[in-house]
Amino acid sequence: MDRYWFLTWTTYGTWLPGDERGFVSNVRDGDGPEVKHAESGMPYDAKQRGLVEAARERMMGNPIWIQAVHAEELAEQFRETARFRQYAISAGAIMANHVHLVVGVPGDPQPDTLLRDFKSYGSRCLNKLAGKPESGTWWTAGGSRRKLRDEDAVRSVVEYVRNQQKPLVVWIGEPAV
Repeated sequence: MDRYWFLTWTTYGTWLPGDERGFVSNVRDGDGPEVKHAESGMPYDAKQRGLVEAARERMMGNPIWIQAVHAEELAEQFRETARFRQYAISAGAIMANHVHLVVGVPGDPQPDTLLRDFKSYGSRCLNKLAGKPESGTWWTAGGSRRKLRDEDAVRSVVEYVRNQQKPLVVWIGEPAV
């Protein structure tokens, strides 16, 4: 593989902009234009009550929580997507409200394309298993796409994914554990 990416995205409505746990979204920096604090090593924005309330008012349905009974089939869909695209998933974790994937890719595809493919095929899988959600989407818009600079970074992020709290499913390489 030529490059590795750490992809993370959340389920719809479970981690809103302004959340006290931290978030990556457009925010105002004083009187200037909106900025997104998404650079590696940059602190996340956190706890902006007005932003959380505004996001909650705009929601088109209830928050989405992935059910344990669907997690393994969703994991298999991510692995199938990777095989079809000739990617390699070094690690994956599905939690009730978010997903982490460490993905090796040949060449230099756009990270937005990687994220889109996994979310799209994951949505199709979940629609078949549980029906289309009220909001029309399983996922929030966007997600985190962090390029892993070297083998040490890949190993470190694989360990981070392996040690997720309360995972529905975690796998390293191909087999689920």
